[in-house]
Amino acid sequence: MHHPAPDTVFRPPTRPAWLRAALVALALAPPSAWAEDQAPAAAAQPAQHAAPQGIETHIGLIYRPQPAPSSYDAEAAPEDEGLAGAKMGIADNNTTGRFTKQSYVLDEVALTDDKPDAVAAAKTLIGNGVRYLVLALPADSVLAVADAVKDSGAVILNAGAADDRLRGADCRANVFHILPSRAMLTDALAQYLTVMRWRKLFLIVGPTEADKAYADAMRNSARKFALKITAEKPWTFGPLAKARGDTPTRAEAMVFTRGLDYDMAVVADEEGDWGDYVPYRTVDPRPVGGTQALTPTTWSPVLETWGAAQAQNRFSRLASRLMRPLDYQAWAAVRTVGEAVTAKKTNDPAVITPYLVDPAFTLPAYKGVPLSFRPWDHQLRQAIIVVQPKALVSVAPEQGFLHQRTPLDTLGVDLPETTCKFK
Repeated sequence: MHHPAPDTVFRPPTRPAWLRAALVALALAPPSAWAEDQAPAAAAQPAQHAAPQGIETHIGLIYRPQPAPSSYDAEAAPEDEGLAGAKMGIADNNTTGRFTKQSYVLDEVALTDDKPDAVAAAKTLIGNGVRYLVLALPADSVLAVADAVKDSGAVILNAGAADDRLRGADCRANVFHILPSRAMLTDALAQYLTVMRWRKLFLIVGPTEADKAYADAMRNSARKFALKITAEKPWTFGPLAKARGDTPTRAEAMVFTRGLDYDMAVVADEEGDWGDYVPYRTVDPRPVGGTQALTPTTWSPVLETWGAAQAQNRFSRLASRLMRPLDYQAWAAVRTVGEAVTAKKTNDPAVITPYLVDPAFTLPAYKGVPLSFRPWDHQLRQAIIVVQPKALVSVAPEQGFLHQRTPLDTLGVDLPETTCKFK
């Protein structure tokens, strides 16, 4: 190994004069000056061990409060119908969110005579940063809102309009349907009638457009499940279910069913004006179903299985009343957002929207099976309960009705029959 000669001495290189001056100035400068120079560089590099930021998701609810009845009505809709269900959904989302650093806020808008415009309400919410809108509104309002906000990326959750056209010719890509379509409801009833072998139907149709739409759905279900409508009549006797006292019209209505051959009378009365008058007043002893009596629905106080009793109790404590179908539908809409945000760890609608129709997405909703969205029309697949006012009678899909994907797709419009072309 080579060693330097004994007389060789190492001398560090001489610093230039300008460098010596800079070092002296830096040594004499106050500490804050150095810190200020370094702050931008430090800020540009994120801390490796910073705590994760929480996600706050705002969910809008647009609904129209039900007016108080002019006289006593035991079945009158509560003013907070739908709103109370959405509030329980927010509470449930936040229960989970405490463990996932997520929080949820409900921004509700009640449409009134002074502020009746659903589109204006939706635009205001979106202007405030809300990207998920739950609508408890009629079909025309759902379409108007969906079209008005389609460029915002907002997700519309339909909790109040059962119209089949929203899942068909008038479907929209930014709308997801939480409640069942009329076709799903009447299919559930038709499946039960098939199981019971009550194949001959007497269809009684009310005067409103909604009544006629329900009747159309029932006719389609009858064809689908090989039932026969042996008689059909319009109801022309007015709102007898809400009348007080006897009238001559009641006597006329009592002979309305005379001379007909049928196993069950199916009433189409979505407003509840007269359907409850028919049971026990038919000339021949026959059961009654449809919109009243034996009813297919999303929710009822008589549902107690699959954890539903606990949900009923929680809702009762929150709202001091029983949960109604619209409450359940608003709850399910809010929970849909919560489940998706929890799974994807983001509330970006660009991520959430495609995930909702991914097979990985499911919603636990007290129906015995997880629920999911149909990709072809954005309808939430779900079991439908068939109830009478005091008891659960059955649950559709009934046993024996099979499908290549899931028995839930035996209810409503299947992929080969859909007319939906998303706009």
